[in-house]
Amino acid sequence: MSRADLDELYAKPGHLIRRCQQIAVGLFIDEAAGLGHDVTPVQYAAMTAIAANPDIDATRLSDLIAFDRSTLGNVIERLEAKGWIERRPGNEDRRTKRLRLTDAGAALLAAVEPAVARAQERILAPLPPEQRQAFVRMLEHIVDINNTHSRVPLRRQG
Repeated sequence: MSRADLDELYAKPGHLIRRCQQIAVGLFIDEAAGLGHDVTPVQYAAMTAIAANPDIDATRLSDLIAFDRSTLGNVIERLEAKGWIERRPGNEDRRTKRLRLTDAGAALLAAVEPAVARAQERILAPLPPEQRQAFVRMLEHIVDINNTHSRVPLRRQG
């Protein structure tokens, strides 16, 4: 493999998006670590969706955050073990578990919000201020148009 082949790889949109994801996760972890909490971006997304939808089931949560249902089970177990969420049997079907933030989970979510905001600012910081909104709009456009091609498409509420 030549240097030109690697340069071509480094310029591919898919490779760049994967690298951006790695950087975004690194910045999130860096900012959240200062709080003394071991929370990941996926855990944050799950807790945010649970907070907005108390008593949601795991299948609907998977739809809202576009995360694989089987892997999400592990995330839910970790959140429950940390005392940040609780699972309750559903009213109609007791086999279905409903998810709800605990008081500790709500407090963590509130405490981590400034760190999340700082991570988002750091992601965009290399761009001139006048390009930041345009960049985010382009990302939203690419994601929205290609949503159906995802292994786990996002299914918004409503």
